[in-house]
This record gives sequence, C-alpha cells and structure tokens, in this order.
Amino acid sequence: MTERGKWQGMWSIVRFNWPFYAIAVVVLIAAFGGFLFIETPLVKLGCGLAFAGSAYFLIGSLGVSHVVYDRSDLYRWKWLERALLGAKHGRMILCHSGFDEVSADLRERFGGTEWELLDHYDEMRMTETSIRRARKLYPPTEGTKPAPFDQWPVPTGSADVVFGLLAIHELRSEAERIEWFAEAKRCLLPDARVVLVEHTRDIANFLAFGPGFVHFHSPASWRRCWEKSGFRLTDEFQVTPWVRIFVISPA
Repeated sequence: MTERGKWQGMWSIVRFNWPFYAIAVVVLIAAFGGFLFIETPLVKLGCGLAFAGSAYFLIGSLGVSHVVYDRSDLYRWKWLERALLGAKHGRMILCHSGFDEVSADLRERFGGTEWELLDHYDEMRMTETSIRRARKLYPPTEGTKPAPFDQWPVPTGSADVVFGLLAIHELRSEAERIEWFAEAKRCLLPDARVVLVEHTRDIANFLAFGPGFVHFHSPASWRRCWEKSGFRLTDEFQVTPWVRIFVISPA
C-alpha cells in the first residue's frame, strides 16, 4: 500500500485551513504578551481567556486531526473487512467532492475491481476556500469523471459498492443528500451497499473542533436522508470517537 507520511493528515488540515490557524497563533502570541505586560485585571483576564481558547483550538483540533488521519485505522483500511463483509467487489464507485487522496490506495487494495471515480465538486455550491486549496494541492486523479451529485455518469444497476469517504457532508442541504443517496441506489446492484464515512455533529467533534463541528451533519440528519431515498442501516461503527462509518443497503 502507498506509504503515508507520519504527519500527512494533520499537515493537510493545516494547509487547507491555514488562515484559521494563523489567526489562532497571532491571538495566542498577543494574548500571552498582554497577560505578561498589562496590569489591568480585566484585560489580564481577557488575555488569559484568549490564550487558553487559542491554545485549546490549536492543540485540540490538530491533535485530533493527527490521531484520526495519521494514527488511527482510518487510512490503514482494516475497518473495510467489517464494512464490506459479504459484499462483492466486481465494480465499486468512489465519490468525492474535489479532494481525492485515497483512490490509489483502494485501487491497489482491490486489484481486480473495476472502479468509477466520481468528483461532485461544484464551485457554485462548494464555495469554501479550504476545498479550493485542497483541489489545487491534490488535482483529480486520472480517470476521474465530473459528476453532479444527482446525475452520475454510471449505468443503472451496475455497482456493488458506493463509497462516500469524508466527502458527502459538502452537500449542505438534506435535499441534496437525499438526491445523492437516490442516485447511489439507482447505480447499485441488488444486495449491494453504500459505505459512508463521516465526522458527525456530536459532542466528540464539538470538543475537538469547537464551532467548526457545525460543518458536519448529525447522525439523525444522515438517517433521514438515506431513509427517504429507500435505504436502511445495516451496520454502524466508529474509527476513533470522531469518525463514524455507516453501512447502508436498499430497503
């Protein structure tokens, strides 16, 4: 398998979101200086709180990112044994939203599988600068097909597995995600499945990423979307407290 750097995941997070981390470092330094040299009690208290908040953000978000993307099983792929238990591997679809760093690993792992790589990136919908930076640093893999989230260039009833790996949350509305699941169902063979990997809007991600956790969707929201598209949950488990894996199949 392709060897990942020991800090690759965390460093990617910094590069994609560097303005937030640059601001946090500036606030950290300024607050530390203010705490040391300003004697006014309220200002000193404010500087102390600002220092603590910035330090918590830097250490918490980067520490968790390192654990999730560099130290856990997420990109070592042992969890696939459970997610794909009993599944056929003839044809698989990997969906992403402008940032693909896993297709080479998956192709190597499933050497006899025919892959469809679909890029749902839409600059009109996905306007966050972090996505644009990621896309610039990691151009789409050769053979990737541009694919609107609700109209995939894939024949009906042709795939054994659809993967959505840390990407489908970029579809911000439930209506869009319902359409994504409906299109996945159209493309799947009978007895096939979707493997959805996501951070979710929960207490663990709040403690790790602070207000940034609202960028994720709640488990209840995901469930509403796939159920309205005719899927049922067949398995759910976690890789670290911050990443959930949902295995769903046509109802």
